Amino acid sequence: MTELLVGTKKGLFRLEGDGADFEITARAFAGQSVEYAMRDPRTGRYLASVTSWFYGPRIWVTDDPTGDWEQAEGTVLPEGEEQALERLWVIVPGEAEGVLYAGGDPGPLYESRDGGLTWSLNEGLWNHPTRPDWNPGNGGLCLHTIAPWPGDPSRLLVAISAVGVWLSDDGGTTWRHSNHGIVPDYVPEDARDNPIQHCVHDVRRAPGRPERLFMQFHGGVYRSDDAGASWIDVGDGLPSDFGFPIVVDPADPDSAYVIPLIGAEDRTPPEGAVRVWETRDGGETWTARGDGLPERAYLTILREAFDSAGEGTGLELYFGATSGEVFGSADAGASWRQVADHLPPVYSVRTA
Repeated sequence: MTELLVGTKKGLFRLEGDGADFEITARAFAGQSVEYAMRDPRTGRYLASVTSWFYGPRIWVTDDPTGDWEQAEGTVLPEGEEQALERLWVIVPGEAEGVLYAGGDPGPLYESRDGGLTWSLNEGLWNHPTRPDWNPGNGGLCLHTIAPWPGDPSRLLVAISAVGVWLSDDGGTTWRHSNHGIVPDYVPEDARDNPIQHCVHDVRRAPGRPERLFMQFHGGVYRSDDAGASWIDVGDGLPSDFGFPIVVDPADPDSAYVIPLIGAEDRTPPEGAVRVWETRDGGETWTARGDGLPERAYLTILREAFDSAGEGTGLELYFGATSGEVFGSADAGASWRQVADHLPPVYSVRTA
């Protein structure tokens, strides 16, 4: 049985199924924007980032998604800060017991050491001397990617749009940007040497080879073989260098999946044909996977709306669209079927 947590413009939906047939088994936060939801695999606790039109962004926790949710504390910005907390984009388990991380807009990183009940701001990143020079992307100044290093709580990667990749080797006390090799061709050529003007869309780490990373950039797909110290463009062969999410097969650090979209001016699949593109050789070549996907669908798949369960030939893939459909594959992308429809616009999909 696979459990999908689908965050939408109008609430959180839990779907359960066998890889093919799914049904909605719980809904929460009706009418509110749920940017992200996940289940901590260590404890079974559910956490959701919810943006209320009145109260703003909050994290909520529960042990039973069909029951009551408890509001967590501490996801605030320092007193006197001119900027407001706009969104909480992502929640990720850390490597140390009880630790979770959350990222938001305008670029804060929050840490919890009690399973998500209370949170505190990471001061090292928030007070980095380059922060006055940070600029937002189209979706805001969003810290959307958090990638711990398996087995090592001291090593952490985050990514911020449109600031780029940041690395810490001391558990988040100090940070350094790491955008070497990325070409931001959406800015004038004479301005591309700015080391922190990089609109990263998503980064995923290969669990079995943690120094291997794949990135979907605003214009390009990149790979790193040295833990993010440098990046190599591996987007040749794709129909578009623009997209939002990326997924890595946990069993194979050479295998990744992207969903190309026409660039920032449209953000729909090329020619309306929805395709998931797969590489099995680290980005040297790409193959379209679309059996069962729509041939004419002018939809958008956002950065957190693509996830996986399992690995290898049994890898399950799921993505949701702003048009309210969720699609799934139970055979590593070889074939697809629609597993949910008529939902509100989908912001995130996570397997649990």
